[in-house]
Amino acid sequence: MVMLGYALASEEHGPRDLVRYAQMAEEAGFAFAGISDHYHPWLDQQGQSPFVWTVIGGIAQATHRLQLGTGVTCPIVRMHPAIVAQAAATAAAMLDGRFFLGVGTGENLNEHIVGQRWPRPGVRLRMLEEAVRIMRLLWGGGYVSYEGQYFTVDRARIYTLPPEPPRLFMAAAGPRSASLAGRIADGLVCVAPQRELVERFRAAGGEGKPVVGEVTVCWAESEEAARRTAHRWWANTALRGELLQELPTPAQFEQAVAPLREEDVAEHIVCGPDAERHLQRIAEYVEAGFDHIYVHQVGPDQEGFFRFYQRQVLPRLNRLTTR
Repeated sequence: MVMLGYALASEEHGPRDLVRYAQMAEEAGFAFAGISDHYHPWLDQQGQSPFVWTVIGGIAQATHRLQLGTGVTCPIVRMHPAIVAQAAATAAAMLDGRFFLGVGTGENLNEHIVGQRWPRPGVRLRMLEEAVRIMRLLWGGGYVSYEGQYFTVDRARIYTLPPEPPRLFMAAAGPRSASLAGRIADGLVCVAPQRELVERFRAAGGEGKPVVGEVTVCWAESEEAARRTAHRWWANTALRGELLQELPTPAQFEQAVAPLREEDVAEHIVCGPDAERHLQRIAEYVEAGFDHIYVHQVGPDQEGFFRFYQRQVLPRLNRLTTR
């Protein structure tokens, strides 16, 4: 069975709006939501970046059925894993079993702010593995002391714990990280429908675990209007390679996207009101082995997106089956 979710884009919306959109997602019939954890937006035009853990508390009180997770948190530079473990435990306690913690190796955009050197990709992956070990130790209860290669924990105990530890999903963009996710995580998160990553994850221990994908769309009354909105608000989606992990400021992302045209961005975002095109993009993930897919609507018109998906997309999901 395919579960469809909604992306709460912290880079585009303020905290009160994010809580309201979570309520609307639940009312529209979305099964879960993923909320981005950023210190900066990608582009100044996007204009927001509230503290994710405060927003999660608001959503916990405003919703009743919606599953919620971070998409994704980096627990290795800006925030120590012991602090993320406490935040996630509190979120899980407030959401009463509806919370999952998504983790990844992060972007320099958000992590350089504390003045530490941005590690190389391989180092970041090893740091994440150690961070996950620390968080699981703390969720097990009791006092924890730990001296590792990258992190130290000195007699820490999380007193407010949920009945069950939070589920921990890991983002992967390459085979090495997908294999690590299979070994240490309870689920996989990817932003592209790459079957080879799903297979790596399953072969390394992820068989039977959730596989989560993010789809970016821009609904509008016309394809032309949607393409303009996508280009204005989310041109960063067309950037590829190491830039996404390495550039440190929104101003530098603005420079990187300046040459991009509407058609360049539209290659990566489903634009317009054709429900078949939205379903086809979701189906690409399903065919690659994803069973949880959450949809990011670019731009200010979230209400129109909810009406469109509630009427024309969600009722037709049952024709999609995972393989």
